[in-house]
Amino acid sequence: MLYPSIDSLLNKIDSKYSLVSVAAKRARQMQGNDNTKLQRPVSYKNVGKALEEIHAGILTYKNDHKDSNL
Repeated sequence: MLYPSIDSLLNKIDSKYSLVSVAAKRARQMQGNDNTKLQRPVSYKNVGKALEEIHAGILTYKNDHKDSNL
């Protein structure tokens, strides 16, 4: 079983696309310098650490786009 599960992550971020975008961006930030905000991450890869940060509520995503007529 993968930790954190996709179901628990989708409770934090509204869509899979947004989840992947946020995790990838944070993983790229951690690539140069390993500045994880977790005390003891379970994963050793940057993407896993980013997903753990999302699950812990440390890393969030705010959608500023308003629904409009497209």
